[in-house]
Amino acid sequence: MTTATVDTASVDHVLSTTRAVRRKLDLDRPVEPAVLETCLRLSTYAPSPGNQQSWRWLVVRDAERRARLGGLFRDVGRDYLAGVRAQLGAAAAVPAVRRMVDSVQHLIDAIDRVPVFVVPCVQGERPSGHVEATSFYGGIYPAVWSFQLALRSRGLGTVLTTLHLQREAEAAEILGLPADVTQVGLLPVAYTTTTDFRRPARQPLESVAFLDTWGNPLS
Repeated sequence: MTTATVDTASVDHVLSTTRAVRRKLDLDRPVEPAVLETCLRLSTYAPSPGNQQSWRWLVVRDAERRARLGGLFRDVGRDYLAGVRAQLGAAAAVPAVRRMVDSVQHLIDAIDRVPVFVVPCVQGERPSGHVEATSFYGGIYPAVWSFQLALRSRGLGTVLTTLHLQREAEAAEILGLPADVTQVGLLPVAYTTTTDFRRPARQPLESVAFLDTWGNPLS
């Protein structure tokens, strides 16, 4: 029996270069339904707690609904960034920080021009207990990440945003969501204007992973 091999180099490249994309979204190129459906279908193979598969996906293409959702996102986002800039003070001028803030500002300004929104949801009302809430929300994130990876491998990008959830009830009304469906974010989806994404800077593994007890070196 022959064991199938996986092209680990390609897999590792996608895993290490799938970035939060805001400024490099192509706002003018349409996203084909078939491509989006393929990426969503791949996301459904992600594991879920108890294999309940309680995630749901709402794809928003209608321009009017995108404009209304974008308006909520923009109103909240502008207040959010104003607070961030005030909190950062002089640190806002540090190049890496400025690039991040400018990136968020760009998405806030252009949000309703993004061709497709995908709203990941969980079937069921949010629980109050810590363990239950961890399972409830944590159960959809593997599927969201699988969706983002599938997009990346096909030349598309996105970023998981949550700003509009500060006006969740208004968003639910725009989307026609029933009371027992909980939104967990918004993914603005588009082709990217470049495919040259590099690995982001990260803390060394030794500072974030431990062996057996907290703080004990991994190796």
